[in-house]
Amino acid sequence: MPQTDQEVINIVIAGTGMLLLLAVFIIGFLFLYQRRHNKYHMEQEQLKAAFSQELLKTQIEMQEQTLNYVSREIHDNITQVLSFVKLNLAFTANLTDADRTHKIDESRKLVAQAIGDLRDLSKSLSFEHIAQLGLVKTIAIEADRINKSSIMEAVMDVEGQPFSLGDERELVFFRIFQETLNNALKHAGASQFKISMRYDDNAFNLTIADNGAGFDYDALTVGGSGLRNMQNRASLVGAVAKISSSPGKGCYVSIDVNPISKETTIA
Repeated sequence: MPQTDQEVINIVIAGTGMLLLLAVFIIGFLFLYQRRHNKYHMEQEQLKAAFSQELLKTQIEMQEQTLNYVSREIHDNITQVLSFVKLNLAFTANLTDADRTHKIDESRKLVAQAIGDLRDLSKSLSFEHIAQLGLVKTIAIEADRINKSSIMEAVMDVEGQPFSLGDERELVFFRIFQETLNNALKHAGASQFKISMRYDDNAFNLTIADNGAGFDYDALTVGGSGLRNMQNRASLVGAVAKISSSPGKGCYVSIDVNPISKETTIA
């Protein structure tokens, strides 16, 4: 066979081999890409499921906390008001017309107060009231309730022009606020509770501090799941929660969102 023909055959064989190698490479690359693509989508679905589950858990815990508050409020406040109205009306038969009219007017005002309190309580049972009122007003209502109870003094400060952070994010932040408040009331023995909310162009900060007993956060092992939940939930909605405390110096919780993304759900 002439040398030229042999060279052509070698070139064809070499080219065919290169094309086969290229085809194998392309097929392998496409297979690897598809595998990684499927893995990515699977991870995203798992993140969505985890996000939805954590959000549902947050809603349930918030509802439980609110129901506990409603139960105490009905027992300690509304029941007493209505019992007083009942006593007022029971003694009107033996009164003069002027005193009877006074007692009836007084009872009417007390019933109106009880109705207003019940209306406020019914609103607090709905998650939608956070979306309707916004985070600032919702927390302000809670601060007002704290001050009315005389158990603890709540001080609230708002800087900047408030804007919506998204329903899911505000729900999580309100739950963190609730949990921090519950810790201050039940465990810390605090007499003052400070709430600071700062709105910037593309950032938000919520700071909650009490002057209670405090604890050694670095040494915290058992019983710290609630604090870790705050940090985990904040991260789910694109925020960072920082918690600091030491014995005798209260507890400080700071939540930052910077920058604020428009989407809080897992895409």
